[in-house]
Amino acid sequence: MEQAKRDALDRAKERLDRLELYPRPVSLRGVRIWVVPWLFRLPWFRRFDGYAAHWTILLRSHALLADGDLVTHELCHVWQMQHHPLRMPLSYLLAGYAENAYEREARSSAAS
Repeated sequence: MEQAKRDALDRAKERLDRLELYPRPVSLRGVRIWVVPWLFRLPWFRRFDGYAAHWTILLRSHALLADGDLVTHELCHVWQMQHHPLRMPLSYLLAGYAENAYEREARSSAAS
């Protein structure tokens, strides 16, 4: 993994480690950041600069590695999925995006 990606993950983990949201701290084991600008040209992804899947953070550009709030927000989603691997992603189908409790938690985590 590129050093810039590793550094971005380490900084985000340090921020999340100050929070006590889950019984275990976020694990970076297997977590990867992929910069995939083409993905964010697709209709569903256009509104996002970052997106998280179970062990993957997808970013629109390399410049966003320096956006600590964004990387922390996406790593918080990874942390949520480490504890609720089915419930968390499925919650978006039931609650939507804007008022989703996991989304609010990630926003709050990035703001702290």
